[in-house]
Amino acid sequence: MRPDTALVVVAGVLGAMVGSFLNVCIYRWPNDESVVRPRSRCGGCGETIAWYDNIPIVSWLLLRARCRRCGTRISLQYPLVELVTALIWAFMAAIMPGEWQALRAAVFFTILLGIALTDARQYIIPDEFSLGGLALGLLFSLAPGFPTLGQSLVGAAVGFGVLWAVGAAGTRIFKEDAMGGGDIKMMAMVGSFLGWERVLLTIFLGALLGTLIFVPLSLIGKKRLVPFGVFRALGAAATFLFARPIIAWYRNYLILP
Repeated sequence: MRPDTALVVVAGVLGAMVGSFLNVCIYRWPNDESVVRPRSRCGGCGETIAWYDNIPIVSWLLLRARCRRCGTRISLQYPLVELVTALIWAFMAAIMPGEWQALRAAVFFTILLGIALTDARQYIIPDEFSLGGLALGLLFSLAPGFPTLGQSLVGAAVGFGVLWAVGAAGTRIFKEDAMGGGDIKMMAMVGSFLGWERVLLTIFLGALLGTLIFVPLSLIGKKRLVPFGVFRALGAAATFLFARPIIAWYRNYLILP
């Protein structure tokens, strides 16, 4: 096995383990519950789940998606989150130029996944994801690579400031809260990982995606609360992967004569 292949495999296994913990965060943080205690329990019988029934992906398959004791069905979300997180970590290990950059990218995408799922399920972005992610983004900026600490700080400030200004303007115009605090703090987190230029692109892409979904729903009379954190997470992921060609296209065809 080549060293790079071994790294990808190890990253995938580690990612599955992180995904298992991410499931706990997704279910508990929105309810202000600890992710440390109590240990994972069955939602049906309340029994503590043994370690051998809590192996990422594998246990769900072996148990045929049911609790060993009471037979309560185990949600498909658990293995899916573990699998997606494993793929994220393996993918980043395969494409990023160094271990630190791969780790930074994997952590960033894991946070985005957590934000997207909690916002989609409960219309909330826990501070543990946004503010905790902000701290991690600033910490990673101390390692070699992009962004530097200064760029990370500026990116966080721009992400926070732009969303705050948009929210304040929307509140004044529509006479109701136009932007949740979680969304504002999320953009500060994204800015700390991406820098100021790319956080602006994230805001634009997130707004574009949200509009493409929200406007048709409004036109057919199905007005409902839109979890914009999901679209901003997708925008941040797209920016991370494709920012250079997008920005280059914009400069070449829309700005330069």
